[in-house]
Amino acid sequence: MIVYKTNSNPTSILIPEWEHVGAVLLSWPHKDSDWAYMLDEVTQCFEHLALTILNHSNLIIVTPSKEIIPQSVTRFEGEKLRIVIMPTNDTWARDFGPLSLKNNDGSYSLVDFGFNAWGLKFASCYDNKICRNLFAQKGIWDKDIKTVSRLGFILEGGAIESNGCGTILTTASCIFEANRNPELSNEEICQILCDELGAKNLIVLQHGSLKGDDTDGHIDTLVRICDQNTIAYVQAPIDTSDEHFEELKLMEKELKEWAAKDHLKLIPLPMAEPVYDEDELNYRLPATYANFLILNDAVLFPTYSSPKDKEAEKALRKCFPSHKIIGIECSALIRQHGSLHCVTMQIPSPLLKDK
Repeated sequence: MIVYKTNSNPTSILIPEWEHVGAVLLSWPHKDSDWAYMLDEVTQCFEHLALTILNHSNLIIVTPSKEIIPQSVTRFEGEKLRIVIMPTNDTWARDFGPLSLKNNDGSYSLVDFGFNAWGLKFASCYDNKICRNLFAQKGIWDKDIKTVSRLGFILEGGAIESNGCGTILTTASCIFEANRNPELSNEEICQILCDELGAKNLIVLQHGSLKGDDTDGHIDTLVRICDQNTIAYVQAPIDTSDEHFEELKLMEKELKEWAAKDHLKLIPLPMAEPVYDEDELNYRLPATYANFLILNDAVLFPTYSSPKDKEAEKALRKCFPSHKIIGIECSALIRQHGSLHCVTMQIPSPLLKDK
């Protein structure tokens, strides 16, 4: 574990996910995305997810066409739903969506970092423009919100967790990956993260990964900050021959060192049962229960039609005793190597225009 400390005085801080959520951003799947071969199945998943979010929050959907969204969802337009038409490559709103910061003067900012599809792995020409297109929309944002462009620095929302008081958690395998910010040294990357996200401490885990993960080890698949004192993490499988065992055990050791130093409570989440690609039966997919979304009165977590789903729900009740814990079947999402948190981005209430 690397602990990078800075003596700079940040002018803003990344808002943690548990702050009051005003809306959630989704990017709708379509026939020109990687979902084409299973579009009906993933649309059903998105419909369920969208309707569940609408029970707890407003919703913003970006899509190339309103007609591809089910009427069960579009009927909320003008009430709790805003649909914005624009071209998109894919659906991973967590990684190309805006990051929300609170500034020292009490104002708020939306920040657009560069997105290059996890180190140039896939097309991202449209998704890298989504924040700019959203910022230009009238009637969404509070009039005093500042919009900030940081397109010269590649950063995905799923790569970072904030405790809201000066600590950012991330993984070395992701932020130091060679195709993201190749012109910068590791120390320069750490300093930029601290400066841009208002961190006094940057915790960089050296271990932890899931097979089939295209993101190079996003933190939101492994470890989550539930509140300022509580950390949830994916526990190593019981089976010592499992390919994840060693890395997750080493990750747990790092977390215990951090928790002991900062007096944090660690709550293990079960390792999901193995899920394999339907076409490549030996290719394991990155199923994880850490990929949950925190809303104001509820936590939505991914399920995989597995007995482990109930174990994950029980563990999450320990993390969020005052929230409703709601499972969303995500077997469709995991087939494209992501899950529930990956397709969502929360927008804190103060950044949005009052109705």
